[in-house]
Amino acid sequence: MTPPAADSPHRPPRQCPVCTHELVITGLGCPECGTGISGAFGSSPYDALNADELEMLRVFLVSRGNMRDLERHLGVSYPTTRARFADLLAKLGFEDPAPAGGGGGRAGSEEVLADLAAGRISVDEAEALLTE
Repeated sequence: MTPPAADSPHRPPRQCPVCTHELVITGLGCPECGTGISGAFGSSPYDALNADELEMLRVFLVSRGNMRDLERHLGVSYPTTRARFADLLAKLGFEDPAPAGGGGGRAGSEEVLADLAAGRISVDEAEALLTE
C-alpha cells in the first residue's frame, strides 16, 4: 500500500467532531511493513491549508514573492490577489484577520491610492477597495 500523495484530497480533520477542540496526531504507520508508532506528534499551521491555498503559496514561493505572477496564476484582479494572500497569511497566523465590515477594506486607503498612482490597479478596483 502506498501513502497518499502530498496533494491528495484526503486530509486529516483539524477539529474534534464532538467538542471542536484541535485534534493531535497520535499515530503513524508504515504502509510497506506495517510498523506503527503511537504518541503525541506536532503539526504545522500549513497542515490546515486546502489544496488551492497550498497551490497559491507554492506559486508565490516559486515566483519569489511576485504578486503579479500570483495574480496571473489565479486569474483575478490584483486587489483580489492581495486580499486572498492576506487571508492566507491570516490563516497561517502571520497577520490578524481583516475585520468584518471593513472600515476602508483590507488595504489602507494610502496603500490603495499608491497602487492606483503606480498603475497597479484600475480606478474601478481602487474604488471597490475603498468602499468595502
